[in-house]
Amino acid sequence: MDEKRSKILLVEDDTSLGYLLTEYLQLKGFYVFWATDGKKALLKLNEEAYDLAILDIMMPEMDGFSLARTIKGQYPDLPFIFLTAKSLKVDVLKGFSLGAVDYLKKPIDEEELVVRIEALLSHIKGTETAPQEISKQIRKLGKYTFNPLNQELHFNEEVIHLTSRENELLNFLSSRINKLSAHRDILMALWGSHDYFKQKSLNVFITHLRKYLEKDEDIRIENVHGQGFILRVRQSDT
Repeated sequence: MDEKRSKILLVEDDTSLGYLLTEYLQLKGFYVFWATDGKKALLKLNEEAYDLAILDIMMPEMDGFSLARTIKGQYPDLPFIFLTAKSLKVDVLKGFSLGAVDYLKKPIDEEELVVRIEALLSHIKGTETAPQEISKQIRKLGKYTFNPLNQELHFNEEVIHLTSRENELLNFLSSRINKLSAHRDILMALWGSHDYFKQKSLNVFITHLRKYLEKDEDIRIENVHGQGFILRVRQSDT
């Protein structure tokens, strides 16, 4: 296998769709391992690393939501996309709440899938930081220390491991401390587009960050209605 090829884990129990997507993605230059259920997917993740996972929601043995929770806990650096039924808005919102970086509605448009995968992988690889830049990236946020390279938020001896999307969002907000970050700017920078579902997903991740930062009363993420968010950090008097 060419090590430069992006590695995708496809988890789909529909044999016709699984075969079709595997063949198409391999034709487009990706390395694809296709698992027909969540348990087989986890066994494969124990064997090798992947750049992206594509998860069907309705599956036997272990559904996509349960698989996503496990991935988030055991493989927090692995971004994942959900495949969802066309009319199930609740599935889309739940998927984002579990940490999904994107979603696709069935029936799948193969060309759209490739475009989204390439955009996501390009964005993820584009945000990688060279080792010599580590010290420049570590930020003090009140009583917290934020290390975006390691996706970690430290509070005293506690270490909070952030998902890729949580890390990107906190990195974005903390680069504009006490300044407004517009909804559109955040969505375009992190998701590459802005729509209803992306806005809902953004709100979910804001809720996650607020919970992580609640131990320091001098920090808050303020909602400016209809405009965006501000990461407020009150400077202590010296």
